[in-house]
Amino acid sequence: MELGGRILWAFLSGPGRRGGTRGWPFSSWQPHLPLAGSLNATELVSHWTAIFEKRGIPEAQASSEYIVAHVLGAKTFQSLRPVLCTQPLTPRQLQCVQELSSLRLQRMPVQYILGEWDFQGLCLKMAPPVFIPRRETEELVEWVLEEVARSPCVVGAQGGPLILEVGCGSGAIALSLLSQLPQSRVIAVDKGEAAICLTQENAQRLQLLDRIRIVPLDVTLEGSWTHLLSWGPVDLVVSNPPYIFHQDMEQLAPEIRRCRTCPANDSGERMKEEEVSSPRIDTVVTPREVL
Repeated sequence: MELGGRILWAFLSGPGRRGGTRGWPFSSWQPHLPLAGSLNATELVSHWTAIFEKRGIPEAQASSEYIVAHVLGAKTFQSLRPVLCTQPLTPRQLQCVQELSSLRLQRMPVQYILGEWDFQGLCLKMAPPVFIPRRETEELVEWVLEEVARSPCVVGAQGGPLILEVGCGSGAIALSLLSQLPQSRVIAVDKGEAAICLTQENAQRLQLLDRIRIVPLDVTLEGSWTHLLSWGPVDLVVSNPPYIFHQDMEQLAPEIRRCRTCPANDSGERMKEEEVSSPRIDTVVTPREVL
């Protein structure tokens, strides 16, 4: 419960209740009061699942299960000890579930509500406006690992590949590769200050700071790649760049659209084919593979 309380406080303290917290709007604060009587975890999940379904919240049951489990100190509802599923929650726990569920009713993603999420076996801190890694991002990591295993040439001078990640976000890709390739090194770049800070924090939490260089860099600017010259050529370039055009943002689910202040989703305006160009990187990067 203490964990849930701390994360709840981080989201709801200060100006967040009136003007939004860390970029997330709180325009309609209408909490559903806790049910009267003694409620156990199973009953509470059923209660909030019904509310979420009525309000059209995606993955209603999964959302309620994650929130209740989080308040009770577990990763998932299925991992709760049996006694916790049938034991009545305390008034404080009920209040915490209510507050977190109210955030979900405002279409805040579960990952932001919990403040953390598992990715490739790593527990990463998550916070808006940094993009939440999806299953496809895990597949990208798996492709890189397969390529390294299949290609002996993808090995740097220090016994492991030097990997450049463009657009590191939360650090999910870079830190997963570092954890699964023990002799690898990573240069992680992003133009967003929030992303740089979050990658730094996650690297510190996972004790991987000694093998990663985190560089604030907008790779679309002319000459930006010269900042990487001192670290020499890399063996792999990996990126999960923005893939949604600006004019398509309004068609997205509210969970994504309300993060539009973060450029992670937004790849800008559509361009004619003859207008598309990429910065010169061959003098800085001579990758054997680009993923």
